[in-house]
Amino acid sequence: MLKTDLKNAIFESVRQSILNINTIGIAFSGGVDSALLASVCRNLEANAILLTVGFSNSHDIVYSKLISSKMNMVHLILEITYDDFLRTSRRIQKEISCKTRSHVENCIAFYYVAKLAATYGIKTILTANGFDELFCGYNSYRLIFNQGDSCINKAITDKIANEFELMSEINQTIQAFNIQVKQPFLSEKFISVAMEIPVSHKIQGSTDFLRKHILRKIALSLDVPEDSVIHRKKAFQYGTLIHKNYKDII
Repeated sequence: MLKTDLKNAIFESVRQSILNINTIGIAFSGGVDSALLASVCRNLEANAILLTVGFSNSHDIVYSKLISSKMNMVHLILEITYDDFLRTSRRIQKEISCKTRSHVENCIAFYYVAKLAATYGIKTILTANGFDELFCGYNSYRLIFNQGDSCINKAITDKIANEFELMSEINQTIQAFNIQVKQPFLSEKFISVAMEIPVSHKIQGSTDFLRKHILRKIALSLDVPEDSVIHRKKAFQYGTLIHKNYKDII
């Protein structure tokens, strides 16, 4: 029943996010979160286009090509050049007041996603943001597992608050593109459903390196490629090589 309720909540959140929108761009790394979002859009018969950014031969570029080919969905890619990255990252760093360096790196990543979308006339981008926070996707949840469910649930609440701050910064970063970024899994209703899921369905121990188990089961039921379902998380800024290159220039 938990899996069915969550699956229904996922579909309803995405359905509400794409009402009256002709073409949807999906920020796509090939990981289970973005692949699940893409699969839901496909099941809802949305005109969804996968959007991937990264430096040449980065994990996200290579891996997203593999998963998108198995999903048979339209896939657009923007390869970041170092010179453009240097100019863009310095400008964003000056213009946007971000809480942490990881926020800056995420803003840079979404700048390029928005740039790619704008190039093809896509006005709305969907992200799977919220899944990692709500379903213990981050390694930090593993490190606090032995402190109990109440500690984990507090960490979830804190990370969701941080995610809202990040999305506000991202919206500032991309406003010149006149593109809307939507996060169906950060809606109040979806968060409420996700918080009712027992921690044991999300993470199973301090040595659980996979995590997000109930989401992975739903992804398998929706024919998300198994490669994606069992793939370990790689954060957006790391998979694109944005973290590595930003670290070098500062």
